[in-house]
Amino acid sequence: MLDPRVTARTFEVTENQDSDSPFNYTDTASVHAQIGVVNEKLKLGSVAIVGVGGTGSYILDLVAKTPVKEIHLFDDDKFGQHNAFRAPGAPSIDTLRSSPLKVVYLKDVYSAMHRGIVAHTGIDETTVELLRSMEFVFLAMGANPSRDLAVAKLKEYGVPFVDVGMGIFKESDALGGTLRATFNESILSTPGADGGIYASNIQVADLNALNAALAVIKWKKIRGFYFDLSTFKEVTYQVESGALIRTTED
Repeated sequence: MLDPRVTARTFEVTENQDSDSPFNYTDTASVHAQIGVVNEKLKLGSVAIVGVGGTGSYILDLVAKTPVKEIHLFDDDKFGQHNAFRAPGAPSIDTLRSSPLKVVYLKDVYSAMHRGIVAHTGIDETTVELLRSMEFVFLAMGANPSRDLAVAKLKEYGVPFVDVGMGIFKESDALGGTLRATFNESILSTPGADGGIYASNIQVADLNALNAALAVIKWKKIRGFYFDLSTFKEVTYQVESGALIRTTED
């Protein structure tokens, strides 16, 4: 009699012996889904994530699962207890007490999977030149002069980028607001430029994750990973109505 519990599918963990692969173990998900050829479209040399707080850390979580050779992280801030509640994963108390830089903490976590995580300090006049060699950049930082500098230089270098923003407000004991992902443009940090809608510092993990997903989906559409029947310059999500609004390119 055949035992129905017996199977040839052992799901044995396979270390990656390919020195050119960015992964420490084989991407069996793409093989299982038979999308290996499609996945090849994401095989870039270098991608940068500028700002790895709530949204930026979720962007890393998604990009680390793609065959990008190197993922460069830029941020000056330390990973604090509040960050643990709006970033993927679950850091230990000892990790939080050690107060690591965000880029160092995230590099340590994601280097278990991806071989090409590179940590940098934040963007300033001395580091912005590093963006010139990137093939794509995600901007996930608050409105400040560093973001304006990055935007100006990316346009000068001709490097494509997606800029994300989140404006969440509290009213009548509930939250509302708007998420934004904009391709090759950014709301400048001049006073009143954005009407103040992105000035709030309220962040929630699920909205950070959704904002990151909007940005990564746009990147994958640009690369041809997804069909793109309606090219858009900006997509916004309104929390209250659930509306997803696209602004098409000129």
